[in-house]
Amino acid sequence: MSSLQRSSSQRRHCVGHTVQVAAPAGVVYGLLADAPRWPVLLPSYVHVERVDADSAGDRLRLWRLRHGQVRCVLARRVLHPAQRRIEFEHQDSSAPGGPTYGSWNVSPDGTGRCLVTLHQENPDPPGTPDTPSPPGTSEVPDLPGLPGASGVVEGQVRAELAAVREAAERWDRLDELLLSFEDSLYVGGSPEIVYDFLYRIGDWGDLVPHVERVEVGEDQPGVQRTVLHTSDPGTGDTVVSEGVRLCFPAAGRIVHRQTVTPDPVAAHCGEWYLEPDARGVRVACLHQVMLRESAVQYAPEAGVLPVDARRQVREWLGRTSTEVLTLARWHAESALRRLR
Repeated sequence: MSSLQRSSSQRRHCVGHTVQVAAPAGVVYGLLADAPRWPVLLPSYVHVERVDADSAGDRLRLWRLRHGQVRCVLARRVLHPAQRRIEFEHQDSSAPGGPTYGSWNVSPDGTGRCLVTLHQENPDPPGTPDTPSPPGTSEVPDLPGLPGASGVVEGQVRAELAAVREAAERWDRLDELLLSFEDSLYVGGSPEIVYDFLYRIGDWGDLVPHVERVEVGEDQPGVQRTVLHTSDPGTGDTVVSEGVRLCFPAAGRIVHRQTVTPDPVAAHCGEWYLEPDARGVRVACLHQVMLRESAVQYAPEAGVLPVDARRQVREWLGRTSTEVLTLARWHAESALRRLR
């Protein structure tokens, strides 16, 4: 994969910013290069799939939250690890104009610090008058009919840099903050019935004991926005979480990411997935969790250890997902018994 080629026939406006990050340059570059981990580290990403890769770069499918909407973007990247530079091209089929081009650059800035620069070139929407940018600035005036468009791009770049800085500066604590695990069981029944149960999350309030109420909307096919009211088994209190689910019925997968999380969880994403065979189907729920830093602070006077928070979250999420899996199995195997 060679360097990305930009079209010279389309007017673009460019934004670039640099931030100092209290983390080694190699750590930050590694975070930027490892795109599939972004959903648990960077708040705007719901899911990232690597479509293909070679020695020079990769192609990604990105699902992101923008202005309250889930947008799917196809991305091409060229990676330059020796220079700690990543070039990218994003194509959003729902946005006007051509692709967005840009680059990440990471350079050392003393011991344990670096400078991170994000450059982004956005296309002007079709029909935009040829209004020149003010001399000596990378910003453009508000676009006619799109007031504040340049400010939106500026805000996106600054927000992206701020999120990367926040994630990278936790690098020496990630072993304590990150938690990944999976729960699974085998179902001797139809994969279609199991998937249907997992998909119909709006019915869980009547079927799943720990779920009190569910609000679900599906403005785009296969993209669910959810609000779950669940009971905390320890206190009996109601816990409210909000999330996005991406449903892929042909692949037997439902990817999920919480956008509003209860304590002590800072980020939570994962997926339900099915592995059918000749007799039935293995059903699993994968969790990736980032704990809040306050949850893993060492407080011996209160008898609190980091391992306590990790164990409690593992048990809590494992119990809830296993309850759903068990009910999915019951529905599928009951349907099979009725057919016999």
